[in-house]
Amino acid sequence: MTNRIAIALAVLIIVLLLADRLWLHLDLPVMAGRMLVESVDYLSFWR
Repeated sequence: MTNRIAIALAVLIIVLLLADRLWLHLDLPVMAGRMLVESVDYLSFWR
């Protein structure tokens, strides 16, 4: 991954989180955290 791609992805994520915070009110960080916890639980089951 080049620096240019990494910066573009970081800007895209920041814009998405700001749009969610200001206009969408979908609680994307909370939803992403819950999905991460579920996937960790799923993986720990198969360990």
